[in-house]
Amino acid sequence: MSRDLDATDRRILAELQRDGRLTHQELSERIGLSPTPCARRVRMLEEDGYITGFAAQIDEMKMGFGFSVFVSVKLGRQTDNQLVSFERAISAYPEVVDCWLMTGSRDYLLRVAVADLNEFERFLTGRLTKLPEVVSLESSIPIRRVKGRQTRLI
Repeated sequence: MSRDLDATDRRILAELQRDGRLTHQELSERIGLSPTPCARRVRMLEEDGYITGFAAQIDEMKMGFGFSVFVSVKLGRQTDNQLVSFERAISAYPEVVDCWLMTGSRDYLLRVAVADLNEFERFLTGRLTKLPEVVSLESSIPIRRVKGRQTRLI
């Protein structure tokens, strides 16, 4: 069972979310705690599962995939077999960078990252619409991101 976080733990998480490359010394200076107890707290946050890893944030635009499309997917039926089959197929598509099982009128919400509208059309017609579980799709193209946060901390 995970422990409750105190204000210091939350400050550690906020600082590491801003910059995961901080040394224990730099982190301890930012939160006002000496390095050894700071390192111990980070280790405990990792062991308790609050910190699940460290990764670089990559700019999709610079990678050539600056065109995102949100796609709502409706399956024929929500049986275990169809869910597993659809999720297995989606997991193999590098264009799908986020996939959520949803409540409501649609079964899944995908975020697809591609170079442009032509690549999206090829993905849509060449892959997504060919999945036997898919009954209907609805695509939405975002204009701009208003807010983006890795994880809610408070």
